Amino acid sequence: MPNIYDVAKRARVSVATVSAVLNDSAFVSADLKSRVQAAVAALGYQPNLLARSMARQKTQTLGMIVPDIANPFFPEVVRGAEDVAHGAGYTLLIASSDNDVAKEEVYLRLFLAKRVDGVILTKAPGRMPRELQQAFAKAGVPVVLLARTVAGFVTDAVELDDKGAAYDGVTHLLRLGYQRVAFVGGLHGASTSRKRLEGYKAALRAANVPLEPALVTEGDFRVESGYRAGLDLLKCRPEAVFIANYLMTVGFMEALRQYRLRCPEDVALVTCDDYPWMDSFSPRLTTIDLPKRELGAAAAQLLVERIAKGKGRARTVTLKNALRVRESCGCGLRAGTRARAR
Repeated sequence: MPNIYDVAKRARVSVATVSAVLNDSAFVSADLKSRVQAAVAALGYQPNLLARSMARQKTQTLGMIVPDIANPFFPEVVRGAEDVAHGAGYTLLIASSDNDVAKEEVYLRLFLAKRVDGVILTKAPGRMPRELQQAFAKAGVPVVLLARTVAGFVTDAVELDDKGAAYDGVTHLLRLGYQRVAFVGGLHGASTSRKRLEGYKAALRAANVPLEPALVTEGDFRVESGYRAGLDLLKCRPEAVFIANYLMTVGFMEALRQYRLRCPEDVALVTCDDYPWMDSFSPRLTTIDLPKRELGAAAAQLLVERIAKGKGRARTVTLKNALRVRESCGCGLRAGTRARAR
């Protein structure tokens, strides 16, 4: 393969001039620049990126670990992060941890070995090993937590208002007149799951509705867990249910069909997260819309700024949600009932 000396010889310039043109690190006359670019094209020269990154102590790459890139929540998150990273001159490397702390640690150590400049991490449930925290600190590689926080690891973070999401969704159902509102939570140990359960309980307290333990169950953010939760909860005949994410809602709707129950006529429903295809559902789903692309973009922006500025107080950015009212909450049915009563 041609090297920088071959380019310099063909262009009849010094190696320093070739380097200045390739790195845009110093002024080079238009004539010399044109000769260097012509030599590069003729020889098919490719710069040695590894050598360049070692010289600069920067690789212009960022690592990103999410639980499952196949989960429809995360592609938009990743796209938001990628857009910001690309705009700042970085390439994004993606990995899925499957919420497995051992697999997550493998990727974190791989990113360190690859000398990434920073990492965006949706943490698998469990603590961040102290030794791994120290390794990142020693290497000067910052980490930004995305969506989930973890005890004992103080760093920049971008999160959703998970408590507020559940509070708003459950409060909407209670205002429609439902009293027995069930809750399908997410993955055990995840901060997002804990906060959404807190929001559910807070909404019940605010409405002076007693908590029924039998109406609370836990899933893992996947379709099958929503189906199992539905089979259990529907035996208790709740009037309505709040489900902590979209995939579990898909499973819950299958359980409804198995019990030959209708939504919202028999069980009203509100779920967390919104997608363009929600209007294709029957019934159309009422959701708490989580700002996915903004979440990824904010995490990447925090990371780029941290790389540029270095040390400083850790920052946390919390993004707002929005209630999208459609048919599954039964608002149309409730409005009709009140009209008939009047």
